[in-house]
Amino acid sequence: MLQKRNYLYLFALLAALFFAPLSYSQTTATPKKESRSKLFEETTTDSDYLMAIEKAGEVMESAYNDADFDSASRHLFGEIKRTQSKLDLILASLKGANPNVRNQQMYHTVLQEIQTQLDEQNTAINLRNENLEKIKGRFIELRKDKTLMGLIKDTIRRKQFKKEFANLRKKYRSTDSLMTKNQSVLNAKKRITVQRKIAVSNALITVENNLEKSGISMLHKEYPFLWNFNESIPKKVIRQNIGAKIVIEESVAAYYLSYRTGGLITLLFFIGLLAWYISRNIKYLKENGYAENLSDFNFKYLNRGVIIPAAVIGLNIAVVSNLYAPALFLELLQLLLLGFLTVLFKNKWSKVSMKNWLFLLGLFFTLCFLDLFIEVGFLQRSAFIIINILGIRYGLVQIKTLKDQLYIKGFFKWASIIFIGLNGLSILYNLFGRVSLSNMLSLTAFISLTQIVALSVLLKIILEIIILQIYTTRIKRGFEKIFDHESLSDTLKKPFIIVISYMWLVVIASNLNIWESLHSSLGNLLTHPNTIGSITFTLGNIVLFFIIIWIAHLLQKYVAYFFGEIDDENEENVNKRQHSKLLITRLIVLIGGYLLAVAASGMPLDKLSILLGALGVGVGLGLQNVVNNFVSGVILIFDKPIQIGDVIEISSESGRVKSMGLRTTKINAPNGAEIIIPNGNLLSQNITNWTYTDNFKLVEVSIDISGDTTPEDINAIIIEALENLTLVNTVKPPQIFYNAISDEKYKVLVKFWCSIYRTEETISSARQTLFSSFKAKGLTFSS
Repeated sequence: MLQKRNYLYLFALLAALFFAPLSYSQTTATPKKESRSKLFEETTTDSDYLMAIEKAGEVMESAYNDADFDSASRHLFGEIKRTQSKLDLILASLKGANPNVRNQQMYHTVLQEIQTQLDEQNTAINLRNENLEKIKGRFIELRKDKTLMGLIKDTIRRKQFKKEFANLRKKYRSTDSLMTKNQSVLNAKKRITVQRKIAVSNALITVENNLEKSGISMLHKEYPFLWNFNESIPKKVIRQNIGAKIVIEESVAAYYLSYRTGGLITLLFFIGLLAWYISRNIKYLKENGYAENLSDFNFKYLNRGVIIPAAVIGLNIAVVSNLYAPALFLELLQLLLLGFLTVLFKNKWSKVSMKNWLFLLGLFFTLCFLDLFIEVGFLQRSAFIIINILGIRYGLVQIKTLKDQLYIKGFFKWASIIFIGLNGLSILYNLFGRVSLSNMLSLTAFISLTQIVALSVLLKIILEIIILQIYTTRIKRGFEKIFDHESLSDTLKKPFIIVISYMWLVVIASNLNIWESLHSSLGNLLTHPNTIGSITFTLGNIVLFFIIIWIAHLLQKYVAYFFGEIDDENEENVNKRQHSKLLITRLIVLIGGYLLAVAASGMPLDKLSILLGALGVGVGLGLQNVVNNFVSGVILIFDKPIQIGDVIEISSESGRVKSMGLRTTKINAPNGAEIIIPNGNLLSQNITNWTYTDNFKLVEVSIDISGDTTPEDINAIIIEALENLTLVNTVKPPQIFYNAISDEKYKVLVKFWCSIYRTEETISSARQTLFSSFKAKGLTFSS
């Protein structure tokens, strides 16, 4: 009886599983006799039933495995938990932190990122819910298995597969339990994610309102006029407020530090690599006794150590790359940067300049403390006005002493005007109740001034690093001559000034809370599609096209400096192989730059083919000479009939090859003139290259000798005299020819080898030495 009851339970379970109502027909049909054999009769065997049960078991097994949460799902749940901790910290900070622009910008950035993360998490949860629904669909598909359904309906035959049905029931219960549990977990995570999205949306609205309130607008006031402000806060409450704000600001800064750890570690790694590279060059110069020559290059910072200049570079980059950092984090970066600058300025600046610099740092530190930790009140507003007044006086009187100490002075005039103007506006806004805007303008004023000082030092350090690299490379190649570093610095600093100007404007715009809107407006302008005929383009693609080409030309122009190559090389020691490598490098940089510019422009290939076709027509009509010179330049680079440093003659011109470009080649004539020859002309005419194989030239000197002597004695005197000359190449013996011989009179032609770069000097020295040698023998010499 018990056994029968178990069968009934299994039957009920499977019936519920397959969602199929079970009705059994007990009618018995009289079998119809057929004449054919039972061998061909379609019947269901025990093997078929076992295969159907096995298939159902595999479906349940795979459903169990697929329903279980994998490592990606557990990682998702961990991300959901971490997102909750981030959101809790931001929401708590929003309630207690000082609503300055920096904090609000950081909150806005982080909240947008959290919103994106929540969208991704919500999508991932939906995918897992869909997966569970698909798993349920597998069970429904089992209803289509006629063999299994027939076995379930056959109560007598089911007893034969009691053990198999018991295993199916076990698998079904475990799978059903797991799916129910995981469905509950996903529903809970879904509910939490939706709640957080609502909280983030509300927080973003609050932050955007705060940013709008801090914007440059005079329509509303936050507090009463200063002369109507009667609020008095007890000292005990002030101390409590300072303590609470310190805790909140520390937690926000600590969160941002953990949030940006990866980027800061990467920056630290590259700055460390740069410091190691600089120290290696300086160490090489010290070991070889050339470190003292660095003073001849007017080095101000690298000759005082490597760590602090490298830290100044890193902190300048950190300030610009963390535009939306919390106020405490960013102001600590600023103060740390100014501290390193103070160490660099020590014993270099005059006492008056150093005193004014320290006074500026004191004002800036006080301003940061008031902005971060002091509650808005009469005391804080009055202190800000006092600092603004001192700042205006500083900009009118004391700032001149700083300007005289800086490397670039042109920007300092604009920085002074902005500094004085923002301090004046801050006083007005403070008096009339726009405290948030007033505080923002005050901080921007001081940051604009201190940042231009820091960027000026940054430019000088970068130029010193480049000059150090050039000098070290030249020393390794045997060139000890001090080159014209001032004109080289003037040439190199121009592109860097553009970059530094951009960094300065970005920092100012970010502190004024207008950078994001400017960036967004400029982005919309540059990405807006414009159509002319069938061609669609954006201004951004065009600007990017020209920027890439400009950078490619700058790189090919200045790449030689990093190999120690400048224009005043010793012509006898020119490294032709290195010059050839540099020419190939320049060609690769230019070609790569143009190809990258075309790819960045987004021009379709079909439109590009049209452009190339038009270019071909232009070549045929008027650009054939330009293309001819360009192709000839490429041939000259790879075929190498001439190289930089060669002494050549072409047509009626001769001189030393100074430089080779893709279009023209420059030659220094003996009289000092610079001859510019198109590359097409070089390939189309006969070239005499005196230094193709070596740098020696066969020269000749004609001499007349009178006196009692013999040709053998004359030969001995000439050979001995030439061997004592260091300018004469003695590897190849001199040649002596007698043009005429008479009684005690000899006309002699002497040929010998010398450096082609010092031909005239060698001939002159040879005449003097031969004259002295023959005179010492009592013979008459003329030449």
